[in-house]
Amino acid sequence: MRRVALTALAAALVWVALVAPEATALLTPLALFRIPIEGLALVAGVLALPPRFRRWLLPPVGVLLALLLLIRVLDWAFRSFFYRPYNLLSDWRYADSGFDLLRDATGPTMALLGAAASVVVVGGLLVAVPLALRRLAGIIDRHRTGAVRGVGVLAVAWVVLAAVGVAVAPGVPVASWSTAALASEQGAKAVADVRDQGVFAKEVAADRFQHAPGPELLQALRGKDVLVVFVESYGRVAVEESRLVDDTLESGTDKLRAQGLSSRSAWLTSSTFGGFSWLAHASLQTGLWVNTQQRHDQLMSTDRLTLSRAFASAGWRTVAVVPANRHDWPEGSSFYGYDTVYDARTLGYAGPGFGYAPMPDQYTLSALDRLELGRPDRPPVMAEVDLVTSHVPWAPLPRLVDWASIGDGSVYRSMAGKAPTQDTVWRTEEGVRAAYAQSIAYSLESVFSFLENTRDDNLVVLLLGDHQPITMVSGDDASHDVPVSLITRDRPVLDRISGWGWGDGLRPTPADPVWRMDQLRDRFLTAFGTGP
Repeated sequence: MRRVALTALAAALVWVALVAPEATALLTPLALFRIPIEGLALVAGVLALPPRFRRWLLPPVGVLLALLLLIRVLDWAFRSFFYRPYNLLSDWRYADSGFDLLRDATGPTMALLGAAASVVVVGGLLVAVPLALRRLAGIIDRHRTGAVRGVGVLAVAWVVLAAVGVAVAPGVPVASWSTAALASEQGAKAVADVRDQGVFAKEVAADRFQHAPGPELLQALRGKDVLVVFVESYGRVAVEESRLVDDTLESGTDKLRAQGLSSRSAWLTSSTFGGFSWLAHASLQTGLWVNTQQRHDQLMSTDRLTLSRAFASAGWRTVAVVPANRHDWPEGSSFYGYDTVYDARTLGYAGPGFGYAPMPDQYTLSALDRLELGRPDRPPVMAEVDLVTSHVPWAPLPRLVDWASIGDGSVYRSMAGKAPTQDTVWRTEEGVRAAYAQSIAYSLESVFSFLENTRDDNLVVLLLGDHQPITMVSGDDASHDVPVSLITRDRPVLDRISGWGWGDGLRPTPADPVWRMDQLRDRFLTAFGTGP
C-alpha cells in the first residue's frame, strides 16, 4: 500500500509539472485531463536509453522540470499582480525587495517564517521531482510492453487532438505543450535580455543634456524650492474609478487656489505596474525607459544625467526622502547625486507604523519641512519625496492631525489599534478597493494640507504617481497611466509649460495629454533651462 501511495504521489507531482496551464485565468481542474507531449517524450526516452544513461540523465531533467514548475508559479503571480510575465534572468533580483515588503506588511517573524517556508518548498521540489521521475522510470522499465503500447496510442491521440484543436476549456488544449512553451519563452527572453544590454547602453549614451553647463540648466527655477513628490500606487484608476479621490482632487484644487496656488495636470505612462516603484523613479529622473530590473541595474553603473544631478549642478541642495528605506542606499549619492538621503532611521519618527508605511505621509512632509525647508540661510532645495502610506496593503491608515502637534510623531500613538486592520480590509475585494481609495485620498490630503500650511512661498511641486495598483484594484486590461500635476504660486513657472497642453487643476481629464514617463525629463529641462 505504501508503494502504491508513493507511486501515485510521484505520478501526480510529475503530471502537474507537465500540464499546468500558462496563466491563472486558465486554471481549471480540467487542465489535468490533458496529454503532455513532454511526458510522451520522457517515456520514450526511458524506453530507448540504456539504464546507465538514464541514471545520469533523469536527475537534471527532474531539476529542470522542478525549476519550470517554480517559474510557472512565479509567472502566474507576476501576470496577476504586475501585468507581465516572469523573467528568470532579471526578476530573481526582486527577492530581497519581496522579503522587505513582507516584513513591513506582516512583521519580521512572519517574514522569516515565509522565507523559510519558501526555501523548504523550493528545496523540496528540486529534490522531489527528480526522485519522482526515477521512481516512474523504474515502473516503466518493468512494464516495457505496456509502456510502448500506451505511449504509441497517446502519441497518435496527441497528433489528432492537436490537429482538430480539442480543448478542455478555452485556451487549454488537450494536446498540451505548455512546459515546452514555457522553456522556449524563458530562453527567448534570455536572448532578448542579452541583446537589450547593448541596445540600452546606446540609449544611455545618447543624452543631449549630459554635458550642458550648470548655469544653463533650470534657470527659470532659480531661487525656488522644487519637490518631486511620488505618491505610491497613485494610478489612473484612483482618479477615474473613485468618487472619494475625485472629490479630494476637486476640493484640493479649490483650497490651493484660495491660497494663491495654481496647478496643471496630465497623465504619464509608467514603466512599471503594481509595484517596483524604483523603475518609475529611474525613468522619470533619467529620461530613459527603465522597465526591467536588468535595465535598472545596468543604469546604476553609468553617469547618466538625472534630474537631481541637474539641479545640483545648477546650485541646488538635493535631498531624497525615502521613509520606507531601513538600509543604506549607496545609489542615492553615487548615481542620483543627492547631498543627503533621509530614511526611516534618520527622519526622527517615534510613532507607530501603519501597514507597510513606517510613518504617515503627513509626518514625512513635516520632517522635510523641519530638516530642510524650514532652515534659515540655506540654498534652494530640490527634494524627491516618496509618500508610502498608499502602499499595499492599505491598512491600517492614519488620520490627519494638526501640523503643530506632529513633533516627533508621538501623537500617532493614540491611533494604534483603532483603524481597520489588514485582516478586516482584505476579506473582500470591495474592502480592498475602498481601503486603496482611502489611502490615496489621505496621501493627497497630506500634500494639499502641507501646501496650505507651509511658510515656503517659493515652492514648486511636481506631484505624480509611480504606477497603477495591483490588478485586484486596477482591474483587467488597465493602462499603465498615472496622474501628474505641477503646483506653484509663480505664474511665470506655469507659463513655461503652457505649450505642454496640461489641463487646469489637480484632476487630469481623459482629454489631457498622455506622455511616457521617460519623456518628462527632457521636456522639463527644456522648459526651465536655456536649452541643451
